Amino acid sequence: MEKLKIAGGYPLEGTIKVSGAKNSAVALIPATILADSPVTIEGLPDISDVRTLQDLLEEIGGTVQLEDGDMTVDPSQMVSMPLPSGKVKKLRASYYLMGAMLGRFKKAAIGLPGGCHLGPRPIDQHIKGFEALGAEVTNEQGAIYLRADELKGARIYLDVVSVGATINIMLAAVRAKGRTIIENAAKEPEIIDVATLLSNMGARIKGAGTDVIRIDGVDELHGCRHTIIPDRIEAGTFMILAAAVGKGVLVDNVIPLHMESVIAKLREMGVPVETNDDQIFIGGADKLKAVDIKTLVYPGFPTDLQQPFTALLNRAEGSAVVTDTIYSARFKHIDELRRMNATIKVEGRSAIVNGPVQLQGAKVKASDLRAGAALVIAGLMAEGVTEVTGLEHIDRGYSDLVKKLEGLGATIWREKMTAEELEQLKS
Repeated sequence: MEKLKIAGGYPLEGTIKVSGAKNSAVALIPATILADSPVTIEGLPDISDVRTLQDLLEEIGGTVQLEDGDMTVDPSQMVSMPLPSGKVKKLRASYYLMGAMLGRFKKAAIGLPGGCHLGPRPIDQHIKGFEALGAEVTNEQGAIYLRADELKGARIYLDVVSVGATINIMLAAVRAKGRTIIENAAKEPEIIDVATLLSNMGARIKGAGTDVIRIDGVDELHGCRHTIIPDRIEAGTFMILAAAVGKGVLVDNVIPLHMESVIAKLREMGVPVETNDDQIFIGGADKLKAVDIKTLVYPGFPTDLQQPFTALLNRAEGSAVVTDTIYSARFKHIDELRRMNATIKVEGRSAIVNGPVQLQGAKVKASDLRAGAALVIAGLMAEGVTEVTGLEHIDRGYSDLVKKLEGLGATIWREKMTAEELEQLKS
């Protein structure tokens, strides 16, 4: 295992390029199961979640080639083999295998998903959708079993706006008989990306990106080529770190429309932000003003950027309240920021950040993917050297992070952990 070391206090400038969207990739790859001929997805990020999904598709008989971010999947020889545990537990989005395999084979057996521990993230809305389409769903020895003689279109109202449930129901419904209507659907850009792939494969989908999606089932889907959208969460992370320690950073390969809530908050803080077709320029700012943040479903402020933004607020003058309405347990990074001299307290679903403070380098641990991003930003802001462990979380969502930050002038590197450090980590 490795640790990440960051020497803080160096101003960053230059251009940094955003990779393909992690939250799209983990749904697009399972969607290839639904086709009867090869599907190519271009521009995938070089992250561990992509490689884990490659392994899972190969496990059920798929032929997968991955080179320079382009993945070609031949699903023609796939079989509905149970995937009760193992690699399934490495990522949350393994639940998309349920919808895809149910859609193609009318049955699936998938272990309960893993990923970041952010408190309760139930899949009850997924199951509600599958059952409405005609599947019998049972929990047997820690795995979800899905069985259907036939899938039939249905009207499904989601009690909670859920990206995962919206996509999973889409995957199951595209080869069901008749029309499916998903009401109170999530509107995230990743849903439009998945719907675009499915449409290119021959699916009939209308309304993706709105709160009502209509799907007319088809008998078969064919192969195609599809280019993934840029990662708006990675783009937001780079924008936030540019605001924290930058003196002029151009974020390349971004869709500014996806970033409106983040742009608004940065401008409110006093950060110069300029946009054009596929780039966003973040200028340096000597003084930042504290602003309150409240996470909401898209197009509101994304929960995935709450933790990185909390790190940035340590530079701002005044008191800021950060409220996470999506995941109440998404404050595990606060204790680590306190180790670095942050003045933050947690009250229920909110964190109160008082600044400005000069963060100090320390040994900290990433508890999840976006907490890891927050600690990297804090390390770039801090005096001295920060040592971050738990890199397996960061590697799930950020492609070539060290190389990209070095390109802006950061002093950052990875080191192998000693046997003694590994023992301390376990204890």
